[in-house]
Order: sequence, then C-alpha cells, then structure tokens
Amino acid sequence: MPNPRLAARYAKSLIDLANETNQLESVYKDMLYLQAVCKESREFLTLMRSPVVKADKKIAIVLAVTKGKISELTDSFNRLMITKGRESYLPEISSAFIDQYKLQKGIHTVKLTTAVPVTEDVKNQIIGQVQKQTNLGNIDLKSTVDEDIIGGFVLEIGDTLIDASIAYDLNKIKTQFMNNDFIYKIR
Repeated sequence: MPNPRLAARYAKSLIDLANETNQLESVYKDMLYLQAVCKESREFLTLMRSPVVKADKKIAIVLAVTKGKISELTDSFNRLMITKGRESYLPEISSAFIDQYKLQKGIHTVKLTTAVPVTEDVKNQIIGQVQKQTNLGNIDLKSTVDEDIIGGFVLEIGDTLIDASIAYDLNKIKTQFMNNDFIYKIR
C-alpha cells in the first residue's frame, strides 16, 4: 500500500545525511539506479514486498544486486530499511529522494509526449523555448512516445498542460459536431 508521507520522511532523512557527508551526488546516482531496478524487475519488487522472505535473505539479495554499484551510505540505508521492515517502500523512497534532490537543485521536470521519437536537437530546441517562455533555469526533459496522439505533442510543465496533438484537435471537432455547433437550432 503506497505511503507517500513515509517515503518523503525517509527520503528527507537520507538527503540530509547525504548533504552532511558531502555525498549527495553519489547517493542521487544510487537512487536513480535503485529506481531503475525497481521499474525493470517485477521479481525484485515481489521479493521486497514478500512477508515470507526473511530480512537476512533480503539483505543478501539486495547486496548481490547492488554490489559495486551503490555507495556505502546507500548500502547502509538499504540495510536499515530492511531491518526496520520498510523495504517494500523502496520504490517510493527512491522516487521521493529524486524529487527532493531536484527541488533542492532547482531542476524542473518537463514531460514531452510525441507520436514518434524526437531527436536530441529537437529536444534541445524545446528546452530552449520552455526556458525562454517560463524563465525556468534547469530543465530535465522526459520524452515518451505515444502513437495514440497521432501527431503533434503534449507538453507538461508542472501543473500546466499544453496539448497540441492531432488527437486532441480531432476530439474537439467531434465534440463540435456532436453539439451541432454548425447547425442553427430552431424551436
């Protein structure tokens, strides 16, 4: 069961400790790695959420998966989480840590959805336009492909959504025809 408050508290504790020990960048890379492992491996998540598997087995498995790929601080944090029985929240904690890191560094996430993959040049042009229009400094552009939008793009900047897709325009035209906006209503 998701628990965003718990995840935020653990992430805040880890980010504070990483700042104190001057290891923020390495812990950030570790959290990106752990987030990727959690997204790619359903078996890993199932194992972390399993009440049947004992804590010492979970520690051994996490150590095997992360050996040589994460810092000692993150390894200690993972051990503590497993010992406290909080290992099932690892995906949420890693996401919360990444969000808090970006907030601390002033990095804004912008989501771009297109019907076909875009080149790095187009991504850089979009970042430039967003920076010019919104005065945002650092931008992290997340690009996804969704063929259902047919063409154009959908851009999410924080709470703002810019839908310039063909699918949106077609739905708008369909609504106009369904409402008979083009026919005079006679009573």
